[in-house]
Amino acid sequence: MRCELACSYMQTGTFQPARSVIRVSPFEAHTSYAPYTCTQCAEGWCMTACPVNAITISPMGAKVVLDDQCVGCKLCTIACPYGTIFYNPETRKVIKCDLCGGNPACVEVCPTAAIEYVETETADWLGTFAAERSSRHREWQSAGAEAR
Repeated sequence: MRCELACSYMQTGTFQPARSVIRVSPFEAHTSYAPYTCTQCAEGWCMTACPVNAITISPMGAKVVLDDQCVGCKLCTIACPYGTIFYNPETRKVIKCDLCGGNPACVEVCPTAAIEYVETETADWLGTFAAERSSRHREWQSAGAEAR
């Protein structure tokens, strides 16, 4: 598929659909196809699962893997309910859609316009998550100090 070729080229500089971060699934004996890739979900399960904080949010709202911090533990691949984070055995790091810097190649080459890129406002889900987690941590610390 064109989208897989374009994606692999943008991700690796080579035309290798197996290295693409968009997949096209055949349905009904190959009579129809459906592309799927990271939806840049608001929940960010991959981010919260990463033990070394190697996944961050880019200015355009994409969850991006920081290669210099990723240790290749694959916890994010397990946490992603959509199965759209992939392990690259050559680099021993994970790869996922980074929206090609705001101009996704898959959208540009899709001959049927089955893929579209729509900019939406980035949700600040991390703020409430961090505040909740921080307050629970303070409670845990104070409870531990009282027990001593």
